[in-house]
Amino acid sequence: MRRGRGGPQVMRGGRGGRGGRGGPREKARKTTAEMTAYPEEQGGAYRPMGAALTIQEIAGDRLTQIADLNWSTRMQATGNVPAFKPDLVEKIYKEELNGGQDRPPALKRIMLLEVSQYLENYLWPNFDPATATPAHILSIAAMVAEKARENVPAWAFVPSRPSEIFSAFFSRLLEVRSQEKLAAHERVMHLLVVIHAFQSLEDARVWGEVKKLVWLPLWKGLSEGRRKLELHQHPDLAKKWRALERREVKLEKAAAASGSPYVPLANRLDATFIPLLIDEFLLVLDGLVPSAADDSSADSSLPPQPLLLCERFVEFFVDLLSQLPTHRFVRALLEDRAVLPKCKLSALSAHPQGRLFNQLVDMLRFYLAFPIEPLTGVPLSDDDVTAQHYTRVQQLQRLLFKHHPQLRDVALANCGAVGKRKALQAALEGLGEELLRHLVTKQLSLLGEGDPWAGRKDFLEEVICQSYESRVSQMAAVNAIPLYPTETILWDDNQVPDVHYTGEGCLALPKLNLQFLTVADYLLRNFHLFRLEATYEIREDIADVLPRFQSHLDDEDRVVFQGWARMAVPLSDFSVIEVRKPNLGENKPGGVTADAVFTVAGMRGPIRSEWDQMREHDVLFLLSIVPPDSATLASWQAQGTPAKPDQLYGLTHVRGCEVIEVKDEEGTLMNDSTGRVRRDEAGPPAGLRRTATLALDPAQYQLDMDAVRDVGQEDVYSTFNLLMRRKPKENNFKAVLESIRDLLNEPSAAMPPWLHDLFLGYGLPDSAHYSHMPAEDMLTTVDFKDTFLDAQHLKESFPEYDVEITNGADTPEAVRPFRVTFPSLSAPAGTSGGTALANGHAAAAEAGAKGQKRKRPQAAAAEPMEVDEAASSAPAADSAADESSGAPRQRPKLMAQSYRPLDPGPYPENKPPENTVRFTPVQVEAIKAGVQPGLTMVVGPPGTGKTDTAVQIMHVLYHNCPGQRTLLIAHSNQALNDLFEKLLQRDVPARLTLLAEVERMAKQMGVAGDVSYTCETAAHFWLLHVLARWEKFTAAAQQLRTDSCVRELFPFAAYFEDVPGGLFRGADDSSQGGPTYEGDMERARGAFRHLQTMFQELEECRAFELLKGQADRANYLMTKQAKVVAMTCTHAALRRGEFLRLGFQYDNLIMEESAQILEIETFIPILLQKAQDGASRLKRVCLIGDHHQLPPVVKNQAFQKYSHLDQSLFTRFVRLGVPTVQLNAQGRARPSLAKLYNWRYKELGDLPNVMTQPDYRLANAGLAYDYQFFDVIEGEESAPLPYFYQNLAEARALVTLYQYLRLLGYPANKISILTTYNGQKALLREEIDARCVNNPAVAAIYGRPHKVTTVDKYQGQQNDYILLSLVRTRAAGHLRDVRRLVVALSRARLGVYVFGRAQLFANCYEMAPAMNQLLARPGQFAVLPDERWKATKRPADQTGKPILSTTS
Repeated sequence: MRRGRGGPQVMRGGRGGRGGRGGPREKARKTTAEMTAYPEEQGGAYRPMGAALTIQEIAGDRLTQIADLNWSTRMQATGNVPAFKPDLVEKIYKEELNGGQDRPPALKRIMLLEVSQYLENYLWPNFDPATATPAHILSIAAMVAEKARENVPAWAFVPSRPSEIFSAFFSRLLEVRSQEKLAAHERVMHLLVVIHAFQSLEDARVWGEVKKLVWLPLWKGLSEGRRKLELHQHPDLAKKWRALERREVKLEKAAAASGSPYVPLANRLDATFIPLLIDEFLLVLDGLVPSAADDSSADSSLPPQPLLLCERFVEFFVDLLSQLPTHRFVRALLEDRAVLPKCKLSALSAHPQGRLFNQLVDMLRFYLAFPIEPLTGVPLSDDDVTAQHYTRVQQLQRLLFKHHPQLRDVALANCGAVGKRKALQAALEGLGEELLRHLVTKQLSLLGEGDPWAGRKDFLEEVICQSYESRVSQMAAVNAIPLYPTETILWDDNQVPDVHYTGEGCLALPKLNLQFLTVADYLLRNFHLFRLEATYEIREDIADVLPRFQSHLDDEDRVVFQGWARMAVPLSDFSVIEVRKPNLGENKPGGVTADAVFTVAGMRGPIRSEWDQMREHDVLFLLSIVPPDSATLASWQAQGTPAKPDQLYGLTHVRGCEVIEVKDEEGTLMNDSTGRVRRDEAGPPAGLRRTATLALDPAQYQLDMDAVRDVGQEDVYSTFNLLMRRKPKENNFKAVLESIRDLLNEPSAAMPPWLHDLFLGYGLPDSAHYSHMPAEDMLTTVDFKDTFLDAQHLKESFPEYDVEITNGADTPEAVRPFRVTFPSLSAPAGTSGGTALANGHAAAAEAGAKGQKRKRPQAAAAEPMEVDEAASSAPAADSAADESSGAPRQRPKLMAQSYRPLDPGPYPENKPPENTVRFTPVQVEAIKAGVQPGLTMVVGPPGTGKTDTAVQIMHVLYHNCPGQRTLLIAHSNQALNDLFEKLLQRDVPARLTLLAEVERMAKQMGVAGDVSYTCETAAHFWLLHVLARWEKFTAAAQQLRTDSCVRELFPFAAYFEDVPGGLFRGADDSSQGGPTYEGDMERARGAFRHLQTMFQELEECRAFELLKGQADRANYLMTKQAKVVAMTCTHAALRRGEFLRLGFQYDNLIMEESAQILEIETFIPILLQKAQDGASRLKRVCLIGDHHQLPPVVKNQAFQKYSHLDQSLFTRFVRLGVPTVQLNAQGRARPSLAKLYNWRYKELGDLPNVMTQPDYRLANAGLAYDYQFFDVIEGEESAPLPYFYQNLAEARALVTLYQYLRLLGYPANKISILTTYNGQKALLREEIDARCVNNPAVAAIYGRPHKVTTVDKYQGQQNDYILLSLVRTRAAGHLRDVRRLVVALSRARLGVYVFGRAQLFANCYEMAPAMNQLLARPGQFAVLPDERWKATKRPADQTGKPILSTTS
């Protein structure tokens, strides 16, 4: 997550562009650490798991041969498909997927089957619910699990068969677990499919099956006492339970009468599947660690698959508890089975290999105790949780007082004392085992009587302790978390996996899916993931620094640094200078300050300057290095044990800190930002010694001091010997984490009530659409200003209306601008929404961000989530009904009126530039929706004018709601600039120019004195001379009202004598019968408006004469004057606290490129202002983006694949089925090029310009085709570093085509070269430099192309011709993410030429729609060397007679 500091447009900064997924080339210097850490990979190219297959190995594999004979795409294309062979499925399952064997299948075998489209072409089309064997069912499950691991759509195959088939398949899949004896790896795979199914709630078919498993019948698995207790506490639910029992009685009687078999509810999968999974988990957990008399079993290696199964089970339970529809009934079941105490007391918990298991159990503990009412979803505040805890403790005390006199002390103690674990344990030790079992199972109903663990006293004590001990509040726990990573978490692979993560294992990480329990839950998950992603990047930077210092121990065991690094410096001295007293109610210091002394001697000028320019709040890291001795290194090498960089270079401690100030050798403050040092007094720093005063993390300092006191750990702060800094744009994580933590601690941070439930993933998907907003907030009449070019354009823009236009502009025909009055503002038929997710409860009327309860009717909330497919298609359904009835549909009438705008002034520059874009009807709908209250989602495919639409929304909104303020957010400064340059903004520095105009006016009016000295004197001049003379003039002219009186009396004629053509109409102008009073008066009013605007701008600039600092001026402009404030999403997160202090307010939020912005960076701008009277001021949220293009950049693949950190809020809303307006006409690419990617969009057409303009009608000179796939069969991919893929053969072939195009006259700036990996980008640049730039003889001929970069970095940009290198030859890699393919193929206007291995990508199911078109053309260079750029007249649809040449 490389973050920039791009702020409001008046605070220019910048977040860097997107980075390729493979890591930039500068990361190549990490080779030493990484290659040493994995010595087995030295001496050869890096080949990660799952990618170590060459194309020859794939072609020669027996699975490929079997696929070619039975189900391959080529076989399907022949039409001669052989009959289905069930025996073949059995054979493949046993031999390739290791069905029934203890050993799991090799990942390569699963990948081969999945890539061959075994699922889509063979297993699923031939699935018969009646005859399918367990091997067939489990083979389908294995392919689904593999797709989920690869992070590609796992259920895309389902719609090809009727829904009844999928329902039958899913039932058989659930049954096979209990009916068949499955090996451990088969159970893991089966569980993975179930996990993924519960994470696919947006898929109506999948959710329709899994919701049955988490509904009320699940409570058949509760113990009798617990079920009675739950039903007693929820009377409405008790009624449903009785109705359920009555229905079962009727079903049993009906079955008996008909003679058909009856399966009791307690034996059906609806009620038994999850309880059986819990029983299976506990059974596996109990037998995983072998028991032995000695201690050797504690250190024995555990079987990997059963261990993984236990970890996956806990992951599954956490997933069920982390979303409300599955949380409701599962929580009681897990508590009743005492899963948490059993996990804690299990042998695995104490085993060395149980670390990940324990971390997962901690997550399970968190969600079992999550402060929410399980059945209604009402969040509980800390006070609510405390009150509930006290109520439970008091009930326990009353029971003990009545039935257990030996525990009378506990019964009479205060609640706080009873809630302490040690006190409870001490009291329970006096009870016998039988009494304790009776208390737990009979009297408290905490456990079923038949539970096999009920005979263990330690277990029974743990059950009571976990039920009645007081818990630390969420807020207190988060506030105690240090924001800086330490050495403990930096190299914890369970939380911060390395770059080799393949998706096969489980991780102790939260997930971001569709739904969240509360806003606090949402913030907590994002807080942890954002912190861990930053930790990963910090770890990479530390791993880069460590080998550069070449540290070793001298003869006296002192650490010696022989090398150096740009981003780190050895410390001369470090000391803690102040530890402030704790704040009230806290148990950590109020602040900890330290001095770090270092020298810049020996540094080159630029590097020294970087250290000298460290600013306040810059984040640094303190490192303790104690390198291992040679004997330890030799031992690791002899054992072949891979050493991580922290072990290899002796990194013992890491602590973060923040710069307060930096002083030079004489104690002079450097880079002062407080004004203590005057600029004219500042000079170059003295000496080479620097002292940085640092703010340490108080929470971490307290933890370290506690460790020193309690366990005798060494004082960390006496060991630091290295100081590391990071690039400023990459070092903003602390400020963002503080913003998230502040939101968690702000009860008053209110989200708009109309957005709250939808944001959490509940309620109706269209509940925030403008058609559902209160009528008093709607704009029934919208002034569209210059949106429509003419009256015909207006009529074309509303095809669903009968448009009636009234001409109010005093012109022969109605001309713009137009005001439009809508008869109703319901959702139009063109607005699309996905599957509607509804869980039965309505949106809350008063929903807060955290701590505020959202009221949900209990009866409604108890219902399972329903899939409402009609919600998003109602308008279309109504239309269809009208048409089927045969009755003509009455179209509503739309009233439009043209009007004459006020004359802004006599000068040409007074008239603002008008829109020249002929917006399509869908774009007009987006503009219309964007100015209405509520949530607007605009999907903008490539080239459809997202930016123009966004600008017009802001323009129309500005003029219709002049008193409102709009916040514009983009993910990068480049995107921000593209938007902001199109907005009409006043230039603040124009003050001096305006004062000069005032001086000129005063001279011409004969006014003495220096009236133009300041804005204040100009304001007096306005009141005393300008306004007074205007009022006198209007009174006199109104009294005379003759045709010539205006020009004779106008007091500012001399000032306006430079107006082109004169201010007033000439006497000989008889166009309207000579001069008229009305005409001249209108021109005079226009001239006065010009003066009003000039003096109004000067009045607004008065504050800038008092505010001398740039920051103060920018803050004033942002909070007091600007109607549109633009900033990057990162800047919003960084400066949220400052915006709140300044009182920044806004009414509308427009977010461009929102599909490329992290969820949390989209959420924070929604809460960038203080609530007013407990409610949010925000009225509109408009998200513009494209979820079919690349998501936000997340560098660690584990956070992408496992936690879905790269899911944007825009994408999540689309998955939830929120109505969207999809722009449906592109004007960038040739229609033939657009077909390569428009299959990803619904009804994406072409604008007329791409069919009529000459560039599009003519062929590309010298090339037979406008797009081609060049099959590079020579060479193989290589990777000198992980994911740093290169392909020399492709690079050479691509540069050859570039040289050919340049020889034909193609401009270099019209050609961009893209690739999918940073390794290939570096190789292409080297190849271009060698062949086109470094040789003076050819440099002028070829030169460099416009850009050589990655596909990821090039998103949002375009060029006429794109040359694309796909690099990979062993596996499709991350190009299987179709979003990346769409971006790659949509960057070109006139031609796209792809270089890759055709045989590999032809078999990729996800890429098939594009690859089928690309491979339909020759795979060789098809050239016409006699043609020249801009000289050819060959039509685009003709290929000529090309010469075919190889790509080598």
